[in-house]
Amino acid sequence: MSRIVASIAALSALAFWTSPPKGVEPITNFDVNRYLGTWYEIARLDHRFERNLDFVTAEYSMRSDGRIKVLNQGYDKRNARWKSAEGKARFNGEKNVGSLGVSFFGPFYAGYFIFDLDPDYQHVLICGPSKNYLWILSRTPTMEPAVYDALVAKARALGFPTESLIKVDQNNPPAKKK
Repeated sequence: MSRIVASIAALSALAFWTSPPKGVEPITNFDVNRYLGTWYEIARLDHRFERNLDFVTAEYSMRSDGRIKVLNQGYDKRNARWKSAEGKARFNGEKNVGSLGVSFFGPFYAGYFIFDLDPDYQHVLICGPSKNYLWILSRTPTMEPAVYDALVAKARALGFPTESLIKVDQNNPPAKKK
């Protein structure tokens, strides 16, 4: 009996990590090739793995195994040093749906759900498996206030705690050491 309960709990946890939060629908007609490249983090909800980071970027490229290479970088002002994390992403289902799993720690994948993406692939709203994870990204280090406000309004309407968004400093990043 305890094995059955443990199995159900494990499957429930897996569904949590690969399913978007209630009310959030990943986009369809997603084109991964247009999504590849560098994105600048404009705002995020705070979480420990990005705490105190500014000048944050995410770079996506294809791997030879068909998955997506993810390289996140940011500058920790407190410790005056660049930090980076390399991971991989895979689709949770159809490759034309913005529903992925991202892993930075071995075989464990967390949900990565693209729920708003402009037709020109210039700005995007992404969330994790709960409404405690939200990112606003742009192809450029700055974003028009009207675009930002519209994205925040959409996230707020879906129940994200947008009052807690942290705007990420993208002005004059320090040089990266080679």
